[in-house]
Amino acid sequence: MKEYQISINGHDYTVCINSINGNQASVTVNGTAYQVAVPGTGAAVASAPVNPVSPVASAAPAAAPAVAAPAAGGACTVQAPLPGVVLSIPVKVGDTVGASDPVVILEAMKMENAIPAGRAGKVVAINVKEGDSVLEGAALVTLG
Repeated sequence: MKEYQISINGHDYTVCINSINGNQASVTVNGTAYQVAVPGTGAAVASAPVNPVSPVASAAPAAAPAVAAPAAGGACTVQAPLPGVVLSIPVKVGDTVGASDPVVILEAMKMENAIPAGRAGKVVAINVKEGDSVLEGAALVTLG
């Protein structure tokens, strides 16, 4: 396992490359595990790509947040559609939200992005705090 300390736009990340199998890599970024495609192999990027030769995270902005499939008990997670910094969290645990209600305000590329819930539900957990740097695919809020 190789570990790198990297800085992207003034935000520090600890990137551990756990294993590489063909064009797929198992990495951990600031304690969050990812399965990624290794750039330069022609494969589509699965999430939060990391180049093991020169560890620099990169990701293309997505139009809407990813909402993970419901877990046991019907909970699902609103994921960051692009890397950024959490500016504010306009909801609290116990709030009921609609699909288009913003659950996190994320700053990315010097713009504020209101990340909608993606589905109606009740906020059961907030997985980030203001000031956190997040990568694409990071769990922001869990809805029940």
